Amino acid sequence: MRVTASCASERALAHIFCALAHPGQMTLCKSGNWLVSQTFPEIIGGVTSTLHVTSTVSFLPLRKWWIFSYQCESSAAALVQPEFLKGSPHRKHPGVTNLKTLRLPEDLQKGALTVIQKSEVKDLAERSHRLRNYLWSRKRATEASELKEKAIELEKKWMEKEKGQQSDGDDPNFEAKIKKKVLSELRKLTYHWMPLRYDAELGVVYMAARLSGGYAAIMRALNEIKKRDPSFAPRTLLDFGSGLGTALWASHTHWGDSLKEYVCVDASAAMNRLAEQLLTGGSETNHPHIKHVYFRQFLPVSPKVQSDLVVAAFSLSELASQQERQDTVLTLWRKTSSYLVLIENGTKEGHRILMQARDVLLKKEERVIHDSRRPVVFAPCTHEQTCPKLLKQPVVPCNFLQPYHPLPLPGNSEKEEERFSYLIVSREEREKPEEGVDWGRLTAQVHRRTRHVQCQICCSSGELKQLAVTKRHHGRDMYRCARSSDWGDRLPIIDAKDDTDQD
Repeated sequence: MRVTASCASERALAHIFCALAHPGQMTLCKSGNWLVSQTFPEIIGGVTSTLHVTSTVSFLPLRKWWIFSYQCESSAAALVQPEFLKGSPHRKHPGVTNLKTLRLPEDLQKGALTVIQKSEVKDLAERSHRLRNYLWSRKRATEASELKEKAIELEKKWMEKEKGQQSDGDDPNFEAKIKKKVLSELRKLTYHWMPLRYDAELGVVYMAARLSGGYAAIMRALNEIKKRDPSFAPRTLLDFGSGLGTALWASHTHWGDSLKEYVCVDASAAMNRLAEQLLTGGSETNHPHIKHVYFRQFLPVSPKVQSDLVVAAFSLSELASQQERQDTVLTLWRKTSSYLVLIENGTKEGHRILMQARDVLLKKEERVIHDSRRPVVFAPCTHEQTCPKLLKQPVVPCNFLQPYHPLPLPGNSEKEEERFSYLIVSREEREKPEEGVDWGRLTAQVHRRTRHVQCQICCSSGELKQLAVTKRHHGRDMYRCARSSDWGDRLPIIDAKDDTDQD
């Protein structure tokens, strides 16, 4: 702080200004300096503190001006921090689980580039782009019950239309005509689902199209467990529909020190061979970068053998029917000791598949129970009620974004975003919320304004709300956490006033 005085008489004014600026105790020393003692609240390192300041004030002549300066010595006594922060600053509060732009592990990227170069697949850039679009737009296979309902609806529609146009005489071929029109309409409206058969060449195209994006989505989903359950140290991994082994690489990145066994299950022998080549850097003679990895084409038979971590990424959508998906989800749950992680594309179809799996796990009663611990939704849902996004029209899927660097191949950009949906189910009990604090999930882009933060939050009550978080209405702690949070993070809701509108 600096105050100037043009003459000696103005020194008194400087003294008064100092006293006003620092209301405290001023003492004149023998040296002619003033000693100012003061106590006031301060914020240091994101922590509210009480600051005790002792200032030495002196006046130095410089030409015709007097320079007023002081030096401070302070000591901060930190006040009690909110318990939900667990010792972290607001910008790193426990709800922050987003990751920065991800890149493939160096060994995995080198191996993938080596395999792609050796394969010499023609028109790789174009084919990988088409495959990526096809997988994104792919829908579920139509169920027989859905076809039947649609046929009845169409038959009723055509019956009413034809009867209005029909003459007084009865047409003996009337029913045959209606049946033909119904079948023709069904062929146009029904999605023709076909299973994908991966051979070695299509596997390489899939590698160029989806390796980096799939790895980014799995890393982000697993980081939810890593951040919220730091004591979790899995020893065994089961990856269903393992494909190129992205889940084992992501799991190894998070828990490489504790994992001792990786079991990868994929029906395609060609994909299993490609995954093995990636482990050895694209060579069949090198030692694998990750040891104790076992590849199978079928799930282990015994229901009593469990794995600490079970992952099924982009696999349920490859099953032909709802019944097959239901049986598979229950089988995977029986083999889960701690966490079951399901990941799909962030489309309406992918979101519905995950919500159906969630309902199966929470509501389906098994005949034989090998593990009595009930399933608990760990993430991203903050409740176990019907997803509020499915109740809105038009339906908007609950999905999340993860930026990543794709493989350095012709036609690929420097940076892309993976849009995905996920579900994590745990056998452990849900975390007990702190008193006065309720955690919600940010399900859309966070808009930071001058004095408020606009958020869409899925609350533990099962409601989807739009909140304009302000320091005045929601408190300083929630406001600062909101400014530091992004889409996909959890946000602490601290005794917020009911000024929100349900979205």
